[in-house]
Amino acid sequence: MDHSELDCFLVLAEELHFGRTATRLHLSRARVSQLIQKLERRVGAPLFTRTSRQVALTALGGRLRDDLAPHHRGIRDALARATASARGIDGVLHIGFSTPLAGEIVMRTTERLRGSHPELAVSVCEVPLCDPYGMLRSGAFDLQLTEYPAHEADLVRGPVLLAENRVLAVATGHPLAGRRTVTLEDLAGVPLLTIDGGIPESWREHQLPLRTPSGRPIGQGPSVASFQEALALVAGGQGALLAGAHTTLYHARPGVAYVPLVGDRPLGYGLMWRSGAGNRAIELFGRVAREIARDMAPGDPRRASPG
Repeated sequence: MDHSELDCFLVLAEELHFGRTATRLHLSRARVSQLIQKLERRVGAPLFTRTSRQVALTALGGRLRDDLAPHHRGIRDALARATASARGIDGVLHIGFSTPLAGEIVMRTTERLRGSHPELAVSVCEVPLCDPYGMLRSGAFDLQLTEYPAHEADLVRGPVLLAENRVLAVATGHPLAGRRTVTLEDLAGVPLLTIDGGIPESWREHQLPLRTPSGRPIGQGPSVASFQEALALVAGGQGALLAGAHTTLYHARPGVAYVPLVGDRPLGYGLMWRSGAGNRAIELFGRVAREIARDMAPGDPRRASPG
């Protein structure tokens, strides 16, 4: 049996109109009539009643529609799965995100993919502060949206998707809390909280500098294992913290003041994955993530500029 007969029958059974059926199938009305007549001859009885005003299913036609529809959907779904598998975009893509802003981009990307590529499932998890690349290296994540700069020999670094300015988080009673802005030079003598774990040098130099641009020493405060722990210590006056500007919206809390940092290079965000582990699902996620980043409003203090 020609599958086009079944396609035509099921669309006509839904539309009950030869013209609309022809439009949906990109066929002529005459071709639709021909296919339905061929199927009726094959079955041996009319499947539709036709008048100049109305098209309706016969009892036999209704029963055939009900019997055929789930099998027809099953065939379409099987072909879609096979096509997705051949294109490398089926299965589950495990994504890590490092900050709330990175998480927002990941979740918006996931939502858009859910509509356009339902065959691709996306699992999302936060990256541990004290081990920024460990889960990606171990294979727990296929892809990670994280802060730049990042220079890891075994990881591929994609382009910057979004960039934002930074702020200095200090206790509300700190002398710098009342300033309109601060610079890196103002950090001389201000103890910055440190982070437990194996922090890469390129990340440490930008996020936890030991000296100001002129060479003056920057103090080191207590070490932390999570961002919430860091904010608690900041509020308690035990140290300061450099963070992305989006933190002022996602982590506003009593006892912590956020002062904009000026004269500093912005904090970038991009995708990273294991060298040699790229595939079409990763390429697809990256392409949609770039679209999402472009859509995010540049006027929002969390989103200084798209990459």
